[in-house]
Amino acid sequence: MRKRNVHIQFWLDEKEAENFNRIVKRSGLSREAYLRQLINGLVPRDAPPPDYYAMMRELYRIGDNLTQIARQAHALSAEDVQRYDEGVQKFKAAVRKITEAVILPQKPEQTVCEQRRKESRKEL
Repeated sequence: MRKRNVHIQFWLDEKEAENFNRIVKRSGLSREAYLRQLINGLVPRDAPPPDYYAMMRELYRIGDNLTQIARQAHALSAEDVQRYDEGVQKFKAAVRKITEAVILPQKPEQTVCEQRRKESRKEL
């Protein structure tokens, strides 16, 4: 049996449909997935640039190398083990922040706050 078994249909005028299709295309999602995220209280982000995934793969390779160095430092009881561990943790946190900023959908409150900040800057 289908997980989603409720069919909803609604009508848009030409201008609304063009605008909707434009923002959905920018997100890289299907229209259905875009609407589901909105319904769940999330605002989908625009799709990342094409080279984003290649850059992230390279960052993950660097992170794997750092982890291997930290393991060897632990095995050899090197003096800078704690420094290696801190570096690995900082690296993983940075990758997580990049992913959150570029890929994950944002909550509507964040977008409202950003709009208010922009408006207040314009008034200054």
